[in-house]
Amino acid sequence: MTAAMPSRKTVAFTQKAVNVFFHILTQCNLHCRHCYINPDQHGRQHLSIGTIKAWLALFADHSKAANVIFLGGEPTLHPGLAPAVRHARRLGYQSVTIDTNGYLFNSILDKVTPSEVDFFSFSLDGPTAAINDPIRGEGSYRACIEGMAAARAKDFNISLIYTVSSANIDALPQILPLLKKMGVARFFMQVIGIRGRCAASERDTGQVTRERWKQIVPPLAHEVAQAGIVTVYPKVFLDANEAFECAGLVADNYFIFPNGRVYRCPLCEDYDLHAHKIVENRLVPQPPINESDLFALTIPEGCVMNRLIQPDNLRYTPAGTPAYQIACCLLKQEVSPS
Repeated sequence: MTAAMPSRKTVAFTQKAVNVFFHILTQCNLHCRHCYINPDQHGRQHLSIGTIKAWLALFADHSKAANVIFLGGEPTLHPGLAPAVRHARRLGYQSVTIDTNGYLFNSILDKVTPSEVDFFSFSLDGPTAAINDPIRGEGSYRACIEGMAAARAKDFNISLIYTVSSANIDALPQILPLLKKMGVARFFMQVIGIRGRCAASERDTGQVTRERWKQIVPPLAHEVAQAGIVTVYPKVFLDANEAFECAGLVADNYFIFPNGRVYRCPLCEDYDLHAHKIVENRLVPQPPINESDLFALTIPEGCVMNRLIQPDNLRYTPAGTPAYQIACCLLKQEVSPS
């Protein structure tokens, strides 16, 4: 097994980035507590390989600098994933990433090569099974670890996604030994969003306080980077001297779902607010009011959609003004090894 190659490109959460998040199905073998997939809004169908190729071409034509991320559901459940990867390469996408829960169905590691897939990005929500499995499902920790090992044995670059919530933030500082052991090249921490299954649940939503987030996440990001692993995390809570920016205005992110809806903001995905829809393999702008109409709104709380759907992470001064702003979830901090 060769060393991981952190110079390979993958999804970028920066200004001017172009990312195509392509949900080729919504089916999954797991039932994660925080899953954002909403079949009523996103569809239940498996896209045919012909449709996948046609839709990939729509966004490759938009920008040759685009990164494509295949996800679901669990994308490796789709038998057409390997030809979809190869078609994305032929179209000239800058990078190709497969997001996975680690089960790696349909022998996907035998059907693609490291030259075709820049990263397999594994989702794991705890440094141990005792933390991860109550969130993602019994046996999911072991399957993910085995999947990462199998991918590295075939010389694939791997990254790890850790969705931070009140259920696992205290265990987060324990993750570094596992990252090093598994040969992870990039570590993504993301904040839980109140959408999909999480929004429909009557349980604790899992949101983390500003104090806990700032106490644990930024210091850990720098510790992991010092160990040689590129680390990415959302700011979430802006400091007083930081200006709010919306990725809808300064970057191009497209979240494609099997029913043809194309969103620009993930926080809008539970609602009929998509900016575009794919109709007969054409990208069609949707009439007002849609998410695009919200991007330019300026409110003292920062992110408009955060204020609308998950305001519990906000706090106000005695005078009634916000104590801080919430950052855009698609503009993140990247900490590289020094």
